[in-house]
Amino acid sequence: MSPRRSYDQYCSAARALDAVGDRWTLLIVRELLAGPRRYTDLHADLPGVSTDVLASRLKDMEREGLTTRRRLPPPGAAYVYELTGRGRALLPVLQALGAWGQAALGERRPTDAVRAHWFALPLLRALEAVGAGEGAGGGGLVEVRLEEGLFHLHVGAEDGPVYGDGPAPGEPDATLVLDTGTCTAISRGESTVADAVRDGRIAVSGDGTLAKALREA
Repeated sequence: MSPRRSYDQYCSAARALDAVGDRWTLLIVRELLAGPRRYTDLHADLPGVSTDVLASRLKDMEREGLTTRRRLPPPGAAYVYELTGRGRALLPVLQALGAWGQAALGERRPTDAVRAHWFALPLLRALEAVGAGEGAGGGGLVEVRLEEGLFHLHVGAEDGPVYGDGPAPGEPDATLVLDTGTCTAISRGESTVADAVRDGRIAVSGDGTLAKALREA
């Protein structure tokens, strides 16, 4: 493999950008925060990336120790990519970028793609804030129901997947039903989860501590 380009600066920020500063790298991390993904699934959820660029980025990320590749046992027998501990440690970086960029989100453009699970990280930020404020014991498993689809969040998880497509695996601690407009407002920082619950824009069900904290917020 040819060596990657470097800023050649003795600075931790420059070193970090050597590893994750290329186009698409952090968005691949966003997708892999959902757990192991096949190449075809990654390509489907990263509209606009070419197959060559995606393959190149995945190789670079593996070389940097951000991801690993493994073969699933039969009958799957497909290769999947997943984050290492070092890769998962980029979660707060992505969350900080998301919080910084929410003011620029604006209205959805006609050319903008959208996936239901792209709302996962903004909602996770909002829910963890509520959980921490209400002493919710580290959060829990949350199922989110939107018009675009279902996904689930692992609020307060210290390892493993942060979110996932589809229904929650098991009984969720809380289930949230909301429309895209409400979810978008939270993503833009125009509304909090607590305000949306109080206004009736989010319906909360479940008996978990987080569900109770949301209803009482």
